[in-house]
Amino acid sequence: MTLLHTLLHATNFSRPFLSTLVPSIGLAYTIQGLVAVPSILAQTERFYDLSGSITYISCTALSLYLPTIRARFAAAAAGSAKPAWPSILAALAGNGGGFNWRQVALSAAVSVWATRLGSYLFSRISSDEGTDSRFDDIRSSPPKFLAAFFAQATWVTLCLMPVLAINALPASLFSTLPAAIGITDILGALLFVGGFSFEVAADRQKNKWVQEKKTKKHSEEFLTRDLWSKSRHPNYFGEVTLWSGISCCAGGVLVSNVGQMGMGLAGGPLGIAAALAMAGVSPAFVSLLVFKVSGIPLSEGKYDKRYGDRKDYQEWKKNTPMFFPKF
Repeated sequence: MTLLHTLLHATNFSRPFLSTLVPSIGLAYTIQGLVAVPSILAQTERFYDLSGSITYISCTALSLYLPTIRARFAAAAAGSAKPAWPSILAALAGNGGGFNWRQVALSAAVSVWATRLGSYLFSRISSDEGTDSRFDDIRSSPPKFLAAFFAQATWVTLCLMPVLAINALPASLFSTLPAAIGITDILGALLFVGGFSFEVAADRQKNKWVQEKKTKKHSEEFLTRDLWSKSRHPNYFGEVTLWSGISCCAGGVLVSNVGQMGMGLAGGPLGIAAALAMAGVSPAFVSLLVFKVSGIPLSEGKYDKRYGDRKDYQEWKKNTPMFFPKF
């Protein structure tokens, strides 16, 4: 029995939903563990953020295709014809093809976001000689460094939960789900596009400002222009907003009868609450990180220490909202 056969058998739970969800979560910790070993030995964080993006994309892809992989292996074992691979184009056109269009749209949205963010962060750390100040106190401690990688696996798991959940729903149930675009789809799309655009614009503006500073086109110590004059952390605002959009779109399916049945829930208030929790954990966890852990506290603390006694910095903080932009 091959390793793949063994893994498929070990994760073949009585509920198809768990048979896709559990391996997808397991993959996140596996990838991070594999990247952690050489990173700890070399005491480098160069590939930390990039590995996070790769983990996002890999777990999303696995959750999308694992049911088909199981079906093809089962057919091969039984000596029958293997089912065809699902068609992404057919799903987007509303013709089925083995996927629901929402599964494809949400998976594509996460993949685009992860590719953009991962390439941006890898480019940034490469230009900074492969170091990140967040790791100054932990890269020389193997246990702490390993914990950082597994924390990233947890970050991926919780942020991806709405997408993993909707991808783990049995395909047979989607035929009973209305194909028409609903209010949660529209609201989710608007939030994602708006948040993603905000994050990209903020990152590009900051990167341009940094490059201009390096070439001595200005002597500013901190960025107060463009979106950074509307919010002190416009990139984090975009981040929370886009994950809220993904949560909204997925939540519309998970709270439906189709979602409840696919997850093996009994429906009713408790079932709906469980579905909302599975969809809402993503923006909730991102908000926790941004407001209480590694986002705003680290950034504000660093700048307060450097420029807290400067009047121009105090004015910028006083007149610029911390999170929600002013227009």
